[in-house]
Amino acid sequence: MNLEKKVLDMQSNSLPYLAVYMITYNHSKFIEQTIESIMNQTTNFDYKLFIGEDFSSDDTRAICKRLKYKYPDKIDLFLNDTNLGANVNARQIFKACFESGAKYVALCEGDDYWIDPLKLQKQVDFLEDNKDYVLCFHPIKILKQDGEIVDDFITNVPQDYETIETLARLGNYIHTPSVVFRNVIKELPFEFQLTPIGDYFLYIILAQYGKLKCLEEKMAVYRYNVGVISKMSNLDIANNNVKMYSCMIGYIKNENVKKIIIEKQIKVVTGHYKMIKATYDDAFISRHFIFLKIKKIAFFSKNPKLFWKRVKKKFQF
Repeated sequence: MNLEKKVLDMQSNSLPYLAVYMITYNHSKFIEQTIESIMNQTTNFDYKLFIGEDFSSDDTRAICKRLKYKYPDKIDLFLNDTNLGANVNARQIFKACFESGAKYVALCEGDDYWIDPLKLQKQVDFLEDNKDYVLCFHPIKILKQDGEIVDDFITNVPQDYETIETLARLGNYIHTPSVVFRNVIKELPFEFQLTPIGDYFLYIILAQYGKLKCLEEKMAVYRYNVGVISKMSNLDIANNNVKMYSCMIGYIKNENVKKIIIEKQIKVVTGHYKMIKATYDDAFISRHFIFLKIKKIAFFSKNPKLFWKRVKKKFQF
């Protein structure tokens, strides 16, 4: 089929050829730039943006509605009546993307944005030409809170990155706004509903269907230290990882991959225990009466006049 006929066939179909997944909550400072960067894509195929607006307390909803009015045929806007939370909001938007009839799904959350107008075209072209790959991603730039845009200092893509075994063993090295994948998932598994970390679990699911490809160009920007996870304590992060690995173990059938995930879970649980124990020990020691006596002696050694004043008052001389 020549390109012209292919484009005409896609245009005659009311369903999008590619669905863009987005969830947003309290992103009023960023959401317009994010959506416009998606609307500015140049492609020879149809695409549609599916937004889950999770009852924001700022102007995010109003901005989304205004842009929906501006691009009525390119945006499907889901306005939640209450704050569903990231997990439930994500599931409904993934469901809409999977059921849209799209051949591919791209990811971009409400605080990131794309910087190459040919990003989708390049990624779809690669997947069209390489049927053994299920997902492609690319390097990103990072926007720091002071406004400086720098190269990625968060992740390192390993040399042997293409397989599910590497992804399971080394953890997530894929940034969300860089992802385009084949729409091969009929329905997200039950375990996905329980995981506090959805993107990595999603990539593990997809990696069962084919290889992963990292393109060379930097085509998106990730905002650093804006999201909820970036503000969590080490103990909270460890707790989320324990929950995520528990969900993965219940889902994964491949014995080699399951073994890798179990070993990682044991390592996280051990580290989790050490953090809790250290916190408990510090709290116990700081409240122990001997420790308190030592603190009091140290205080009075620096304030002898106050010490003698207390002694005179106690013994009334």
